[in-house]
Amino acid sequence: METLKDMSKTESGQVLIRQIQKADLDTADRIYRLAFGTFFGLANPETCFGDSDRVRSRWLASPKSALCAELNGSVVGSCIVNHWGSVGFFGPLTVHPSLWDRGIARKLLAPTMDLFNEWQVTYAGLFTFAHSPKHSALYQKFDFWPRFLTMTMCKPIAGERKAMDALRFSTLLPADKASMLKECFKVTDSIYPGLDVEHEVRAVDDQQIGDTVLLMEGSQLAGFAICHCGPRSEGVPGSVT
Repeated sequence: METLKDMSKTESGQVLIRQIQKADLDTADRIYRLAFGTFFGLANPETCFGDSDRVRSRWLASPKSALCAELNGSVVGSCIVNHWGSVGFFGPLTVHPSLWDRGIARKLLAPTMDLFNEWQVTYAGLFTFAHSPKHSALYQKFDFWPRFLTMTMCKPIAGERKAMDALRFSTLLPADKASMLKECFKVTDSIYPGLDVEHEVRAVDDQQIGDTVLLMEGSQLAGFAICHCGPRSEGVPGSVT
């Protein structure tokens, strides 16, 4: 079998972009960790993100919108594309470090744009590293330009705290869940027309990787938060995301 070292000598024009299959998940997940860990300069890049599991959880939520790059029969990168009604975004997008700067990320982005067009999204975006000109230049080729600086923040939680008066989506009956999802859409649609995160609420509930906290004002939903927590979730180890 050809090694990744050998692959780095191969022209990227032979790259095949296709949907991720179940058998690809371990490799796609390892490359995702290795790519970010290498970029962050970790001593052991493959330990990046601990027991969180963004690639697998996203694939389980929507296999058809999880793409991978294959070179000579081996997965060498992936891109997770997300559909929130009228809003679309992609990420994580990762390529094995030995194949960086070979145009593979650009090849993953072309079918990503096709998915956005198929879904008829009216607002598309991504998160990337503000200090990396290389990342910005890549995305600008697809007409994505810097706009908002979004902070990723954390806060240690110590001791017992009084719980807020809120509902948890997981405790609702199936019929009530369906009704609550409609109420969630009313909230998101009021923020941006057509924005719909039902897909995210259902994914967390179905995979049991957290919960959705529902804040009520009387019988009306005032706001909600989709929380990833624990192993296999997208949460940072030891936190709620």
